[in-house]
Amino acid sequence: MKLVVLLKLIGESFRFAWNSLRMNVFRTVLSLLGVTVGIFAIIAVLTVVDSLERSIKQSLDFLGTSVIYVQKWPFVPENEGEFEWWRYWRRPNASYKEFKFLEANLKNASVVAIIGGSRNVLVKRENNSYNQVTLRGGSYYYNEVFSSPIEKGRYFSVEETEIGRNIAIIGYNIVKNIFPDTDPLGKEISIKGLKFSVIGVMEEEGESFLGTPSNDDNIIIPYVALRKIVNTGTGAWNENGSTIGIKGYESDIGLIELEYEIAGMLRSRRGLKPKEEANFAINRPEAIMDIISGVFDVIGLAGWVIGGFSILVGGFGIANIMFVSVRERTPIIGIQKSLGAKNYFILFQFLFESIFLSLIGGMVGLGIVYLLSFISLGTLDLVLTFKNVLLGAGVSSLIGVISGIIPAVMAARMDPVIAIRSTG
Repeated sequence: MKLVVLLKLIGESFRFAWNSLRMNVFRTVLSLLGVTVGIFAIIAVLTVVDSLERSIKQSLDFLGTSVIYVQKWPFVPENEGEFEWWRYWRRPNASYKEFKFLEANLKNASVVAIIGGSRNVLVKRENNSYNQVTLRGGSYYYNEVFSSPIEKGRYFSVEETEIGRNIAIIGYNIVKNIFPDTDPLGKEISIKGLKFSVIGVMEEEGESFLGTPSNDDNIIIPYVALRKIVNTGTGAWNENGSTIGIKGYESDIGLIELEYEIAGMLRSRRGLKPKEEANFAINRPEAIMDIISGVFDVIGLAGWVIGGFSILVGGFGIANIMFVSVRERTPIIGIQKSLGAKNYFILFQFLFESIFLSLIGGMVGLGIVYLLSFISLGTLDLVLTFKNVLLGAGVSSLIGVISGIIPAVMAARMDPVIAIRSTG
């Protein structure tokens, strides 16, 4: 029985809201315009923020997840304030011996890998060449630290990485430029005078939003093989220094135990005294993500402030419509109450009407945002998420409740005799 009453309430409220919109189109549209603009402003900003944040984080996927990096350069300043590059520059690069030491001794690490490389390397095959290659050398677990999905072929074996066989896994752009008309698997390429046999091809990634390193321009070879053609020395002056990447276990939430263990072992390995400053950086991708999220939280708050003023105006507009509606339908309210309609029935009737009107304005705002998502913005893909649609609908409904509650209460408390005698 209650369900029947509720459906009747909703049906009548929708009919009254539609009649209000149809009979006073200009007045209603102007009143709903504030809600439309407000919802559009808020959801548009949140959509852009979410899309930017998602694109930037996808651009940083190459850093991996749940990974700690041992490097000489920190991702963010170690002391709050200035990035003291001259102090970081003097630090030694991570070494192959340190990698082997950590690999053998770390208890809280699931995977340990060392990565080194060089940029703008020239690669040749017969009459074809490509000079925008990022050459990367990695130990066996390189693909566990860095995302490098293989489209065809295979990854290195443990034996191949240990002895440093001249084998390579190449990216899409290398295939396109060096092997335009042939299958690269099993073929040889020349890198700095040495021949490497292609054993795998990585999946195409395309251009990232930030233009960050892409596997499309990468060639991956065993780290020991890299040392034959690239100086991976630990000297501060060496720009081709190596990085040790370490993955922890899921049970180590926040990788706190792993970070302390790495710091302790490296300090001992490098002979640092207890009060002596560390000459290495322990970097985590989450540090960059936290900074990005903080910036976008501020932008999102600005969107709420901007949209909030428009919604406030829209709320007053809807309240005005509802006060007028109550006055025009006073005799009808008296007749309904004289026929037995309860106060809550009248209350919800007007409240639902206010919510419907506000939702109409909000849905128009959401519709405009959805249409804008089809505009091409290069590598930025605007997506109106279901979460933001629900948020827009929720805010619209809330504005409808706030704007309609006072007129609805006034209508519910009317004396039926006085209401019937009213001329509206």
